Amino acid sequence: MEPGICYIKPEYLITDADKQPKLIGTQESNKRELVCETANDLIEGGEETGKENKRCKTNKKERKRGQNKNRPVYKEDRTLHLCNSLLMGSTEKRCSLENCRYVHDLQQYMANKQPDLGERCPVFDAKGYCHRGVTCRFANAHLDEQGRNVKREDYDEMEAKTTYNGITTELQVRLRKHDYDFSKSKGLVKQSEEIRDLRKCQKFESVEKPIGFVVDEEEIKGRDAKPLRSVDFGSKLILSPLTTVGNLPFRRICKEFGADITCGEMACCVPLVKGLTQEWALTKRHKSEDVFGIQLCGNSPNIVAQAAQLVQETTAVDYLDLNIGCPIDLIYQQGGGSALMRRTNILELIVRSCANLNTKIPFTVKMRTGVYADKSTAHDIMPLVEEWGAAAVTLHGRSREQRYTKNANWTYIEECAAKVKTIPVVGNGDILSYEDYNEKREIAPHVSSVMIGRGALIKPWIFQEIKQQKHWSPTSSERFELLRKYVNYGLEHWGSDTKGVENTRRFLLEWQSFLYRYIPYELLLKPPQKINERPQQFRGRDEMETLMSSPNSQDWVKLSEMLLGPVPEGFTFVPKHKANAY
Repeated sequence: MEPGICYIKPEYLITDADKQPKLIGTQESNKRELVCETANDLIEGGEETGKENKRCKTNKKERKRGQNKNRPVYKEDRTLHLCNSLLMGSTEKRCSLENCRYVHDLQQYMANKQPDLGERCPVFDAKGYCHRGVTCRFANAHLDEQGRNVKREDYDEMEAKTTYNGITTELQVRLRKHDYDFSKSKGLVKQSEEIRDLRKCQKFESVEKPIGFVVDEEEIKGRDAKPLRSVDFGSKLILSPLTTVGNLPFRRICKEFGADITCGEMACCVPLVKGLTQEWALTKRHKSEDVFGIQLCGNSPNIVAQAAQLVQETTAVDYLDLNIGCPIDLIYQQGGGSALMRRTNILELIVRSCANLNTKIPFTVKMRTGVYADKSTAHDIMPLVEEWGAAAVTLHGRSREQRYTKNANWTYIEECAAKVKTIPVVGNGDILSYEDYNEKREIAPHVSSVMIGRGALIKPWIFQEIKQQKHWSPTSSERFELLRKYVNYGLEHWGSDTKGVENTRRFLLEWQSFLYRYIPYELLLKPPQKINERPQQFRGRDEMETLMSSPNSQDWVKLSEMLLGPVPEGFTFVPKHKANAY
């Protein structure tokens, strides 16, 4: 058997492969070559172009990395939106804006409104009240005979509040007017510079202290003391921060399957400090997330420290995490993400200042093995971030250069974990089954906990499998109900009006770009499935299972239409990440 290929039982194989490219595994590389034999061959995203393809064979494929930046984005005509003064279905309230550009004719709006998507509103069923009123795509479930929005008798506003954090209008105004007091974070950055400079002077005795350089060493020792950890990072299953797909509805699903600790999507510090609503949305937390962290990304000590202070003082958060492993080109070129692994002087200031902001809120660091595949540096950096005050450190067993190719190096993760003295080390990479988890824990006994990213995207029940130490092979109907649950959570989070429905659809499709990789246990010739193995072409045990396993994005759209109704006219979908699959 060739490496890198997931072999399927013969009875489920598709024998007629003339219409699809064949995967050829190579021993030297995880990349695959495409052998094209037909006119309409696979293009990026798995769709056919309908145009004649002149090439007969190609042995080279464009590397799929980064984002599909030119992908189409659905935009709704905002002039067709109903004015907020009419949301509840009553015409008694008047709009206070002179130049309001939204619709003010309620009867006309209701006559032109798209038909309801179902008889029951998921938001009304869950909370007893739907804030979207007459604009809800399930509005008939909560409108009275006069067309007014109603509340259920048992509705309790406090109990219905399930989401926390985000930005208030008052805070947004203060940030935009530069009226927020960041003196605490600025002072800690300045003190961290003093500590760093003093340590350099002590290390290199030949270097003289500058005139006027006076530092109270007792005060420094007090500031440099290890903070008490209020979050237990030992023997936990942690959901990795996942850009775009690690949203609140997905994290709710993972919590129900047994994830111990969750973390929001990576939030960039500059937009946070500027008060941008879209970035602050990444800090939102569901009440089921009992241990929740926010991950920050930045390139400047002052900006990161200000964002850390801001988040600590204005949100409900259990820990903060610094991303110094992000491989995205734009982030790296600006000196953030994995570039900080090369900028240790700057990294020291960030960790020292942020770790001392609030001893009750731990500050952790997530990194890769290094920037380059042939030059690992994490073993040198991890003891340093421990010395600087980090409460825990997570290591993904690949370099920036490797992205998600090759296998995660757990032997190196163990080597690094053994160098850390007291703080917990979290290992990350290539866990898709409880067998993978057990194997990695044997390789790396010094690792305290395990973080799971792509494995949770492909099969979010992996947390349950690890805790129960047995496989769960859901049927296609059970998997479809999981999608329905995600959609209902999405409508609660993003709204049940047309905009909320299309947001939910987009994030569902992004998730499906990973979900389709799951191969049912009964179909595997040599279980368990490995995360970087590409499967042979196969069909499922029923039509729904086959549809769910399709790499074609148009089939994902069909799945979304079963749950959210027809897509808008002209709608197309391309995954955000080119390397969404392997």
